[in-house]
Amino acid sequence: MNSASVDLLREMLASTGWLEQTRQLGMALRTTRSPGGLLVVGTPDEEPWHVAAHLSDEARLSGLAQLAPTLLRWAPPETAPAHLRVGMDRLLEAGRGETLFVVAEQRAPDTLLERVDDARRTGVTILAVDGGDPDLEALAHDAIAVRPDDALVSFDAAQHLVSAAAGDIRRPGLRERLARFAERVTGPRVSD
Repeated sequence: MNSASVDLLREMLASTGWLEQTRQLGMALRTTRSPGGLLVVGTPDEEPWHVAAHLSDEARLSGLAQLAPTLLRWAPPETAPAHLRVGMDRLLEAGRGETLFVVAEQRAPDTLLERVDDARRTGVTILAVDGGDPDLEALAHDAIAVRPDDALVSFDAAQHLVSAAAGDIRRPGLRERLARFAERVTGPRVSD
């Protein structure tokens, strides 16, 4: 999804609350203190390559080095390049100032939940985009649930919105801030 598609999606979702949720999660990703401290993990069956690639692009384009992700893999091959050989043991070293971003469309298995819980206990910030997993959401400091029956946003689109929001370095102008404030006070605009 290119930036024009993301912009169109943002425009279509302007009055739904999705933008605020993805913006909030994107801003939370930025609180990671150092490059490589944003740890991205999925389930053993589904590695989040796509969102890791987008976060890497956002880090490069925005100049926000802390967005450069470390993709954690359940069974990395020894012959893979160094950046693709990072295993789940990396979580044992994780601590304050680092973020674990869990991307799991399907329910998280117990092994993942245990690792997430351990990381949280060491001070790691836990963020998630999930398919409506109450166990994962209970462990996360902030999460967005993209349920399969949600017709507004697909799981893939939610990942694009979050990664784009994380890299968005523009500051809203006075007019945009006033418009957001007016919408909160009066409610969304309804077209005829």
